[in-house]
Amino acid sequence: MDAFMKWRMPPALFKGLLLDLDDRLRAEAFKAYKMIRDHAGLDTKRGRELEGQARFRMMEKGFQEVCEYHGGRLLPDGIIPFTDLKVFQPFMRFEHRGKGIILGLAAMPEPRTLPVKNKSRKAAVTLNYYLSPRLDLDGAGPKIGDIFVVFLVSRDKSNAGKIDEMAIGVIDSGYEQFLFYQRLDNYLEGHADAPETVTPPHSPSGILAPVVRLKASIKPFVPPEMPDKEEEKKGDEN
Repeated sequence: MDAFMKWRMPPALFKGLLLDLDDRLRAEAFKAYKMIRDHAGLDTKRGRELEGQARFRMMEKGFQEVCEYHGGRLLPDGIIPFTDLKVFQPFMRFEHRGKGIILGLAAMPEPRTLPVKNKSRKAAVTLNYYLSPRLDLDGAGPKIGDIFVVFLVSRDKSNAGKIDEMAIGVIDSGYEQFLFYQRLDNYLEGHADAPETVTPPHSPSGILAPVVRLKASIKPFVPPEMPDKEEEKKGDEN
């Protein structure tokens, strides 16, 4: 399954999307925390409950906007492809190698735990029926079409406004276990210089126009107080 996921949703193609989601969702979580802390005027218990609701809704909006920037499309009329099942969350469809990937956002109670089963996610995992373990008695093998992938977020319970873990997951069609789960940093490991193709939803003229961006190598962070090497060398000579 790990190899299959790397083929269906390779980090080289989706690296920019996933890094942007990481940045945006962390920012939205902290914004929700500050908003409730500074303006709600609630006691701790009520404040945490409201923060949880605000956090997910704000992350959900950011999720949709980032996906749209990277070429993702909302499901038409909220209908799961090849079914009559409707969803009520912003599930975004990407296509790669002629196959569809439906990407959704979900919050985990703890890292590596299934997100709460709601109507939308329950409908979406039906796409993963042929990925789930089963007896292949007729020899037909898997019938691969669109699959449902979740971008998973787990808040840091010991640090308000912070995120503990982000991950990529695929849930089986019975909503009982992960078929694939990997922390985001591990999923993207080794792909720092990979090129990515970004297709914005619409150009100003209304015509789709692919844009190619090259991700530069990640430069090490240099603290501003660290002296310049040349200046340091001159100081040694003096």
